[in-house]
Amino acid sequence: MSIEIKAPTFPESVADGTVTTWHKQPGEACAADELIVDIETDKVVLEVVAPADGVITAILKGEGETVLSDEVIAQFEAGAAGTSAGAAPAAEAAAAGDADKVGPAARKLIDENNLDASQIAGTGKGGGITKEDVQNFIKSGAKAPVAAAAPVAAAVKAAPAPTVAVSVAAGERVEKRVPMTRLRATIAKRLVEAQQNAAMLTTYNEVNMKPVMELRKQYKDLFEKVHGGTRLGFMSFFVKAATEALKRFPAVNASIDGNDMVYHGYQDIGVAVSTERGLMVPVLRDTDSMSLADVESTIADFGKRGRDGKLGLNDMQGGTFTITNGGVFGSLMSTPILNPPQTAILGMHKIQERPMAVNGQVVILPMMYLALSYDHRMIDGKEAVQFLVTLKDLLEDPARMLLDV
Repeated sequence: MSIEIKAPTFPESVADGTVTTWHKQPGEACAADELIVDIETDKVVLEVVAPADGVITAILKGEGETVLSDEVIAQFEAGAAGTSAGAAPAAEAAAAGDADKVGPAARKLIDENNLDASQIAGTGKGGGITKEDVQNFIKSGAKAPVAAAAPVAAAVKAAPAPTVAVSVAAGERVEKRVPMTRLRATIAKRLVEAQQNAAMLTTYNEVNMKPVMELRKQYKDLFEKVHGGTRLGFMSFFVKAATEALKRFPAVNASIDGNDMVYHGYQDIGVAVSTERGLMVPVLRDTDSMSLADVESTIADFGKRGRDGKLGLNDMQGGTFTITNGGVFGSLMSTPILNPPQTAILGMHKIQERPMAVNGQVVILPMMYLALSYDHRMIDGKEAVQFLVTLKDLLEDPARMLLDV
C-alpha cells in the first residue's frame, strides 16, 4: 500500500521548515515508528517516523529544501521488503570493493564525522557496516584519523551539524565554512531585534549563597531519596524566589504587545538550556504551584530532551520571565539579552568565594553576581532594583519563601 509521508502540522507561529537529515534512503527497510527524517523549524527540530513497516520509494524533498506544513515530502510503500542499512547496492559494492561495504546511511554518518571506515567493525550482511555500527563506534569514543593526504576540500567540507573543529597538518591555514542552521539564524535574528527594539538596561546585585548551600547540603540526600532520585540543585531556589518576586512586582512579569502592556496573572518562567543546536528556552508553567522537586525534575527533563533534540514547540511557547545560568560555564558576570516580548530576564553566575565585610569583620563567603536586564519602556529603575533586592533577600533567608514574608 502506497502512503504519502508528510511534514508535520506546524503551529501558526511557524511558517515553514527545512529538511535537515534523511535517516533512511529509498529502498532501505524501515520499521514502524522508526525515525526517517528530521525537519528543522525556527524553534525546534521535528522528527518524522515511518507509518508502518516498509520502504521509502521516493524522496520528494531533499536535505536543505524548504517544506510547508503538511506538505508531501516522500512516498512510502507499506509492507514492502527493503535492504538493511548495511547492505550496499551491488553496483556500489563492486565499486567500493569487498573491504568497504558501507550502506548509504552509514556512509553519511562516516562523512559527517570524518571517520575512517576501515577502522569500523561491520556487523551487517557480508561484513557490511551499518548505521548502528557507526553510531556505536562514535559512542565508544574512538576517533579514526583522516588520512593526512586527503584533499583540503574534503577536510573542510561543510557538514549539516554545527561542528567547526578542523584537524589539519602543521602550517596549513584551513578555513571551514558552515552555514547557519535555521534555528541558529532565528536565534541570532531575535537577539539583534531585542537590542534594537527595546530600551534595554541592566542592573546588578550580589547574593550570599551560603544559606542556600547549607540548606542544600543538609537535605540533599533525604530530598533525593524522598523524591525518587531527583537531585536538589540551585535552580529550583532561584525559580521559587523569582516567582515570589514576580508576584510583588507585576511589571517585571509583564510583556509589551504594540502599544499595550500585558500584565500576566500567572508566572511561567523560561529556563535557558544550551544544546548543540543552539540556545533553547523551555518554559516551566505555573511555577507558583510547583514544588522544589517539581522544578528540579522538570528542568532535568528539559535538559535531557534538549540534548536529544526532543523538545517540542509546546515546551517553548509562552513564558512571562526568563532565567539564564551562565555560571555553569564559569561566567562571573554578564549582561543577558531580553527574550521578547518579555520585559525582563535574570542572569545567574558562578559562585565565587570572596572576602566580604560582615558586622565589621572580613568573612570569606560564597557570592554570586546577579544581573537583571529589563525593558525601561515598561519597568522603571526603582522596580528593577527592588525586584533584584527582593530576590537577594529571599535567597539569603530561604525560610522567607515558605513564610511569604
